[in-house]
Amino acid sequence: MMPHFEFQTPWVLGLLGLLPVYAVLRGRVGKLSALRFSSAELARSAGRPARSGAGRLLFFLRLLMAALLIVTLAGPRISREQTEVQASGVDIVLLVDVSWSMMSIDMGKPSERITRFSIAQSVLRDFIQRRVSDRLGLIVFSGEPYTASPLTLNHDWVVANLNRVHIGTVHDLGTAIGDATASAVKRLSTIKNSKSKIIILLTDGDNNAGEIDPLPAADLAAALGIKIYTIGIGQETPCRLPAFDPATGVLRLDARGDIIPTITLQPANYTVLTQMAHVTHGKNYRATNQSELAGIYDDINRLEKTDVKLRRFTQHTPLYQWPLGAALGALALELILAATWLRRIP
Repeated sequence: MMPHFEFQTPWVLGLLGLLPVYAVLRGRVGKLSALRFSSAELARSAGRPARSGAGRLLFFLRLLMAALLIVTLAGPRISREQTEVQASGVDIVLLVDVSWSMMSIDMGKPSERITRFSIAQSVLRDFIQRRVSDRLGLIVFSGEPYTASPLTLNHDWVVANLNRVHIGTVHDLGTAIGDATASAVKRLSTIKNSKSKIIILLTDGDNNAGEIDPLPAADLAAALGIKIYTIGIGQETPCRLPAFDPATGVLRLDARGDIIPTITLQPANYTVLTQMAHVTHGKNYRATNQSELAGIYDDINRLEKTDVKLRRFTQHTPLYQWPLGAALGALALELILAATWLRRIP
């Protein structure tokens, strides 16, 4: 909210109404200077004529000083109303499969050339932007895990690193689900005083690389109170992997502009994924198209809520020093003028 001017005790300003009453009751604005001479000629030779306005000016300065002191007592100030968000967030590691099978194009419409990974990227971007108060981290994996972003509240940074990733970023081939899960658990284990710690694992394959099996990694997560949501994507029947350039993640086409098929892929191992979710009190999902995948992340978003509290307060900047300084200035000016230029002879 925009800052605004106010008085802390505005009723004090009512005292300003007494000043004109005082001026009227006083009956006159100042005493006129006078001396008795036996002859008017003596007065003329005494010097300059007496200043008839001396009493009025000094009385005005006194009234001004009183008015400024009343304004000071009223407590002028600038007030700014502020809202502070106090959130108890969730720590989330997004675990994303970037093995070659994620280049399959079986989750879009038949006329579309959209890969599993492109669909996953789109849905993840939306999910990240909705978790405003949560720390998010991103680990991508193929034959080995790679930390694309540590846990952070800078979600733009997470999205930027997600956009940089493509199939082929991790050079080791295979699908190391166990190693990737253990890496995510290690990241989350260093976070202290967390409301909740979760891993969201997205994959389209089976564990066939790495040194750690998925279930022992899930057991470790369960021991540390980390929940795992597992998502298996892709059609549940074998499909053909298209040819692509691992250096750029771009599909390769033949002379007619058609996608070049290569090896046949098997569906994800839903038995292992279900067990991983079960042992950590998480949940297992399956997605065969973009709409289903978006619905899964919507469901997780509802399940893992973040407590947000708003604390409203007002910040005051006092301004009393300005009228107080002006009042002292008026008093000093009155004293100086009364003792010098407007000095009266009793």
